[in-house]
Parts: sequence; structure tokens; C-alpha cells
Amino acid sequence: MGTVYAIANQKGGVGKTTTAVNVAACIAEAGYDTLLVDIDPQANATVGLGLPKDAVPNVYDVLAGDATAEAALKPSSIERLHVLPSSADLAGANVELPRQAGSEQRLREALDPLRERFAFIILDCPPSLGPLTVNALVAADRVIVPVQTEYFALEGLAGLLDTLALIQRELNPRLTIAGMLLTMHDGRTRLARDVEREVREHFPELVFDTVIPRNVRIGEAPSYGRPVIHHDPHCVGSDAYFELAKEVAARG
Repeated sequence: MGTVYAIANQKGGVGKTTTAVNVAACIAEAGYDTLLVDIDPQANATVGLGLPKDAVPNVYDVLAGDATAEAALKPSSIERLHVLPSSADLAGANVELPRQAGSEQRLREALDPLRERFAFIILDCPPSLGPLTVNALVAADRVIVPVQTEYFALEGLAGLLDTLALIQRELNPRLTIAGMLLTMHDGRTRLARDVEREVREHFPELVFDTVIPRNVRIGEAPSYGRPVIHHDPHCVGSDAYFELAKEVAARG
């Protein structure tokens, strides 16, 4: 039975998609069958793995009940890594899903038949706590929270933790926090070091040892439709994501 990870934080620009793409790629490179599910209408994870935004069927068709998740799977250029792509149509799901009884279970029901096939399923969430993110958290076993090491790092974390506690209580008692991931870290600045210290002091058991640095290669990779581990496998960004994948696997 595979493990489902949601990569979630309602704050935008913290590295959710970059983390989802690169962790999925690293796990697949390690020899595990892996599925990346892009549930962000911006479809950045889809494009970041070289797939078109207009691929059909896609995750919107799955949530709408017009296709199975199995039918919507697309192979990536990376062996053992498949993608359930997003599209701009998914933005409409934020309006449509709340009108339907039991809609928060839709993604979990769609993915359950795939859990035997894939050892890891990674869900790339949109930057909000709306219906799509709730669907992902209901479907997930564990959640990884990227936290940018800048001034507003702790802003909104309390709200996210409250939402996770509510979903655990009401919809998904198996959901746990796999860890908080410090991203876009520039260790040369006092601010970044102070934020890292503060986050680790607040959440000593939750923060991953691995820190994702600011790295030009990480930023370049999506424009080539590749994860950074294929764009430049020897850069510090690739090294960090390989270490993170090991930590994720070790934490179960």
C-alpha cells in the first residue's frame, strides 16, 4: 500500500511545486514507482515535468467524475514517475466542489485504486486552504509543509495547523505532519539564520534536518521541463533534494 504525501501551505511562493516535483523525481530515481498529482490550477508541476497544460483527461476530469485517475495518468521522462496533470479548468472546481455532498472525499476515492501500484503519491497543492487543498489533505496520509526562511515564515502557520487539526478530527484521522521544510534559505544572511532558529525552536520535532538553499539551478530547471536533479545533478539544490528524499523515506 503506497503512502500519499500532500505538499501544502496556503502561502504562495514558498517552494511547494519545486519540492513536489523534485521529491517525486528523487524517489522515482531511487527505484520506487511514484505518482505526482498536480491539483493546482496553475499547472506548474505539470509543466515542470515537460507535460502540456492542455493534456486530457486531467485531474479536473477525475474530480468531475468524467475519467478515472488510471485513465488520466501520463508518463514523465523519468523512469517510474507518472503524472496526473492539471489544467486551467481546475479553477472551476473551487466553485463546483462545495456544492456537492461529500465532495471533500473525491480525490481520495479517485486515488485509492492506485495505492497498490505506486509506492509514493505526491500531491502538489494550490496556495490556499480552499476545496482543492482540503481534498488533498483528506486524501493524504502525511503532509509536508514548505516554509520559506524569510520574514513572514511563521505567518499563517498557525492557521494551517488549525486546518490540519480540523481535518484530522472531522475527515481524515490518519493524517499526520511528516515535517516542515525550510526552503529558499540563504545562510549568508542573518535574517535567514534567525528564521531557521525560530522555526526550529517552535517546532523542534517537526522540522526536517535538510534545508533547501537558494540556488539558481533550482529556478532554471522548470523552464526546461525537468527537475533540478536532471537539469544539474551536481548542484547544491540537487544534493539538498536527494537528502530530503532520504529523510522522507526514513520517516515513513
